[in-house]
Parts: sequence; structure tokens; C-alpha cells
Amino acid sequence: MENPENIDRMTTLSQVMNKLNERGIHREFRMNESCEMKLENSEKNYQPNELIILKTYRFEGDSNPDDNAVLYVIKDTAGNRGMIIDSYGADSNYPGEDFDKFLREIPIDDSEEEEYNF
Repeated sequence: MENPENIDRMTTLSQVMNKLNERGIHREFRMNESCEMKLENSEKNYQPNELIILKTYRFEGDSNPDDNAVLYVIKDTAGNRGMIIDSYGADSNYPGEDFDKFLREIPIDDSEEEEYNF
């Protein structure tokens, strides 16, 4: 049965990214080959305790399990906001355990989560 409260909710990664972009969140935090987390167009190396996860979105492909992705809305200690995007399951964007370990160490603060409920 269809839930009428969810009819207008965004369900795709691109829809959520567009909405975040409208709110000024368009830069990505990415882990480089040296396992350093950096904000796009920045030289700063982040440690997990310098970041906060504000919201997590999970996306599952309708017909292909390889289409699974997760998007995290992140804020650093200076107030810069960005996102981390990763496919999950067998085909992660970041091979190895370093990315997963780093991500698990980032504190979660859901006090601003309501701001990102689209």
C-alpha cells in the first residue's frame, strides 16, 4: 500500500544532491590515495574528530544491487558543509578498510537533521 506522506519525497541521489546544491552544499569530502580526507578544492587533511555527520541518505537501485549508494551530509569544525558519496556493498568507491574505519569514527549529530529532510 502506498504511503501518502512519502509521495513527494525525493528518492534519487541526483534529486537530493540538487536540493543540497540549492542550499549551498556542493563540495565533496574525498579520501585520496594516501588515505587523507580532504574537502574539494582544499588542502586541509581532516581527522574524523574534525567532522560531524549531520544526515545520512541511502539509495537502493530498483533492479540492480550495484546501484546502492549512500550520501552523508558533513560539517567540519569551521562550519564548512559538504558531502561524502559512496556506493556500498561489494563495489565501494573506496577499496580497503581505511575509508570504512574513518567513517565509523566521525561523530554523528542529528540535531540539524530536520533541516535536511526533503
